[in-house]
Amino acid sequence: MIQQKLELPGIERIRIRFLQMLCDRQFAIAEHALAAWESDSVDVIHSNLISARTLFHQIAGTAGSLGFEKLGDEARNSEIAIDKHLESAQAQVASCPSELIFGMDDFLKISQALIEENSELINA
Repeated sequence: MIQQKLELPGIERIRIRFLQMLCDRQFAIAEHALAAWESDSVDVIHSNLISARTLFHQIAGTAGSLGFEKLGDEARNSEIAIDKHLESAQAQVASCPSELIFGMDDFLKISQALIEENSELINA
């Protein structure tokens, strides 16, 4: 059986809006990552990681259904990594693990590439 990707009316507008929002979310994730990395307060680190996790969750939930599977997978990976950290004993140490920052950076690279690939649509 041949499977066809169904294109719903208006899906392109939704993709464009998602990509426009991704620009803002990308900036917010970078800010949260930097704030968590630079902080020496457990509460500040947790707050920023939770905020970044929320953004990753939103992106992961939408990206795949819009045809951005790689982005969605990377967002989900970051979301899971943050959850694992926050549930671990290491979460009580006032430092943000470099693995989380590198994971967020990988997501930001993928999202930036996607934005650049679709810049004509975003800026139209």
